[in-house]
Formats: sequence, structure tokens, C-alpha cells
Amino acid sequence: MDISILSAFTAMPYFTLQGFKQLAGEESMSAARARIILHRWAKAGHIIQLKRGVYMTRQFHQAHGGDRNFSAAVSSILQPLSYTSLEFVLQSGNILTEITHPVTAVTIKHTRSIENRLGTFIFRHMRDEMYLGFTVSDQFGIPVAQATPAKALFDYLYFRPLAAFARAARFNLAGELRLNLEHLSPADREEFAGYVKMSRMTKMADILDNLRRYVWRP
Repeated sequence: MDISILSAFTAMPYFTLQGFKQLAGEESMSAARARIILHRWAKAGHIIQLKRGVYMTRQFHQAHGGDRNFSAAVSSILQPLSYTSLEFVLQSGNILTEITHPVTAVTIKHTRSIENRLGTFIFRHMRDEMYLGFTVSDQFGIPVAQATPAKALFDYLYFRPLAAFARAARFNLAGELRLNLEHLSPADREEFAGYVKMSRMTKMADILDNLRRYVWRP
């Protein structure tokens, strides 16, 4: 099949196996045959397989791969019902000083990890009532959701296992985890406290008390 057919997808952030078959005018082509063709093109570097049945052209990646919101957009393609959070958002906001590479997100779907040529994308399951605290923007025609700084911090601590001593009165949790929390605004702090109350978790209440004792002093 002529590789020039991909020109129809170069301005699109992704295309699907079914979309490829429709464009080729060969809807009767088996999915297996279509995957073989796309696998060959991916191996040759013409396209990037994002996940099973979902692809991106090399031209789109070259044009937008350096954009600030590119990785978040890819995350939304991989798992539409998700928002970027945790380390990914904390690091971009200079709250987390430790360098991390995976794109981290929260979803109401199952916890999963997806690896492709663009990186590693980790999705953590959150219970429905705590699936909130994010804003949505349009990136390349895709709705991309991202946690607020306060919610990203909540999610990070919510999912992070913490031993009992880490919540003790004389333990500086923010210092131990290398979190730059001093510059979070009073509104951010109140937002964080709201999520803690909503969670009804003793662990998160202890963490809030610790942050107020060592970082967010009156």
C-alpha cells in the first residue's frame, strides 16, 4: 500500500486502525492485515504506535513533540477519562524537586501503565467521589485535563505509601519528600484541606496536620 495515504493524518494528533481502513477504502480488509501494514510502517519510522489500534504520524510528532502540552495530550489519547497529576504536575510546577520521567495521571478506570516510543504513561485509579480538582483545555483538538497544584499534591500523597513514623509530630514530611510547598497560596492550601476533608482518611488528616506544623504555619 502507498505510504502517501498517511498524508491525510499528518495534521491529526492520532488515528485509529478503523480510521486507516476507512481512508484506504478497504473496510473489508481484515484487522490483522491492517495491523501488519501499520506495524511495518511503525518499524520503518513513518508512524508511532501509541497503543493497540491507535497511531500517530511521524510528521505530527516532529511538528509538536516539543510543545509544552504534548505529553499531556498523548496521555489523554491513551486514556480519555483521566487527568494528569501527581509527579508530572508537581514537577512542572517546581513543587517536586526530584526529577521524574513517566507521565502520571489519575483515572476512574483501572490502574495501568502504557509504554511506547514517546515514554511511559502511568494511570492510577481513583475512586469516583475524588475524581475532581482539574481543569480542561483544548490541545491539538483534544480535551486535556490537568490537576490543580493542590489536587496534584493531594493525589501524590494519597497514593504514596507512608509509614506511621512519617506522620509523627516530629517528622517534617515536606522536607523528607523534597516538596517546595512554601509558595503555594492560601487558596491552594484551603483547596488541599478541602480534599483532605472530603477523603475522610486519617492518613490524609495526619498529613495535613504535619504540613501545617512544618510548612504552612499561621
